[in-house]
Amino acid sequence: MSKLFTKDTQAIFWNNNTTAIQRMLDYDYTIKRTTPSVAAIVAPTASNKFDKFFWGADEIMIPLYKTTAEAKAAHPEAESLLNFASFRTAYDVTMDALNMGGFKSIMITAEGIPERLARGMNAFAREKGVTVIGPATVGAIAPGAFKIANIGGTIENIINSKLHRAGSCGLVTRSGGLFNELSNIIAINADGIAEGVAIGGDRFVGSVFIDNLLRMEENPEVKYMILLGEVGGTEEYKVIEAVKSGKITKPIIAWCIGTIAKYYDSGVQFGHAGASANGEMETAEFKNRAMAEAGIFVPATFNDLPAKIKEVYESLNIAPIAEPEMNTVPKVRKSKEFICTISDDRGDECTYAGFPISSLATPDTGKGIGDVVSLLWFKKQYPTWATQFIETVIKTVADHGPAVSGAHNAKVTARAGKSVVEALVTGLLTIGPRFGGAIDGAAKYFKYADDHGLTPAEFLNYMKGEGVPIPGIGHRIKSLKNPDLRVEGLKKFAREYFPATPLLDYALTVEQLTTSKKENLILNVDGTIGILMVDMWRALGYSEEEINEFIESGTLNAFFIVGRSIGFIGHILDEKRLAMPMYRHPMDDILYDVQMADEI
Repeated sequence: MSKLFTKDTQAIFWNNNTTAIQRMLDYDYTIKRTTPSVAAIVAPTASNKFDKFFWGADEIMIPLYKTTAEAKAAHPEAESLLNFASFRTAYDVTMDALNMGGFKSIMITAEGIPERLARGMNAFAREKGVTVIGPATVGAIAPGAFKIANIGGTIENIINSKLHRAGSCGLVTRSGGLFNELSNIIAINADGIAEGVAIGGDRFVGSVFIDNLLRMEENPEVKYMILLGEVGGTEEYKVIEAVKSGKITKPIIAWCIGTIAKYYDSGVQFGHAGASANGEMETAEFKNRAMAEAGIFVPATFNDLPAKIKEVYESLNIAPIAEPEMNTVPKVRKSKEFICTISDDRGDECTYAGFPISSLATPDTGKGIGDVVSLLWFKKQYPTWATQFIETVIKTVADHGPAVSGAHNAKVTARAGKSVVEALVTGLLTIGPRFGGAIDGAAKYFKYADDHGLTPAEFLNYMKGEGVPIPGIGHRIKSLKNPDLRVEGLKKFAREYFPATPLLDYALTVEQLTTSKKENLILNVDGTIGILMVDMWRALGYSEEEINEFIESGTLNAFFIVGRSIGFIGHILDEKRLAMPMYRHPMDDILYDVQMADEI
């Protein structure tokens, strides 16, 4: 792998660090990436499903997940994990990702992971072929392609440091802060960097100097490399051996900071956990001398580093790099109050889930109401058998006569001279647990019983314990001898067109038990609809969690609302067409029991 990141690289960001994520997205927008570099965010304690971020002046939604596994399953294209967990959690998050697989690189920002754990984690990552950047790092950058979190600083600093497009230098440092400073120095004295990695300040990090330099040796965009080490450790000697053996042939400019350490009587740690010499070979002065002897370009002092960079760069006669076009991130941006993911009316023609209305509306398109519902409610293109089932349900529940509470309310309101809308609303407001709500309830409880492997007898006992009549079971006038033909029609359709009907099969075994007690305790139309909806969604590949969410959100009852609205409107128009007068309920249909009020 000669390049750590490309312009197509996407990451899963662990921990919703909104500032760091926004900086990544601003960088993406600036360099004109077509896809955001952050595909998903893992936020274990978040209750939201997404978070909004700016993309230029507009906004985009980045999905939130509770676990890395959920995020990775939903976004298999994301090959980098940006681990912003605390030092208490970072090890577990990294090990989970390594065991899960599918990641090419993992960045760990936390410092202070216990060294014993860090060594085991890094060794396991090598076995898996995963590049670990960190712990204790600000990350890495492939200019013009992908940058991790806060590395490079603000957009202004990034552009000033020429980090908006690829240069010629491969930069590897221990220090994140000095990474930004060196990027600026390289921009002033050369043409910028092609790839840069801050490997991290902890004593034991994942990818070390030699790992990154060997990769940059294979990267054709890298013409020379800069290594900024520090006092402590012996990783620089691996680079020296690679230069001596010919594994690295590109010019290397190097410096180890911490040469002042020789003026102290005892060992001093200079900031990073690994920045402390435990012997002469680990001193900055000794390592600088050894690198110079191996033919690496080492300046006399850190202050001489800019001149050394300019000298080496100019000696290579590298062709000038053309400046690409960039977007400009607006200074002032306003967050939007509403979000719509189902339709878009900004173009020449409104679309339903991406489909122009004209491609769905007329008979010649072959599309029906079921197709429109599948697009606007579920943002999916359902197969014909499923859209036809949806239409069957809507037609089946459209009306059940004038005596039911919803139709009665609508008719009474219409006779009071109210509009169609006002009369319709009064009818719809009766829909709930006792009228129409059995669809939701039947799906919920029958699915629960099926999911938990309850026998019909166990299910009945469970519902008795809940103190709830079984939703979807029972009819006032229909029975085994006088079946509801609507139910028979739904069952026939499902048997003929559904790939499978496991929940319906289970419900019918329950019906055998309930009707043995009382003949009218049959599976009614509400129960049949709710149960078959679950079978439909299972056949369409929805997860059990997604189906449970449909049930809890009232999606099933929505089918009843749409269907029954047709009937309510029919009754309302019937009242208006007949010019019926104001309704007053007959007094002989009211039981009056009015006692004299007690005096207090």
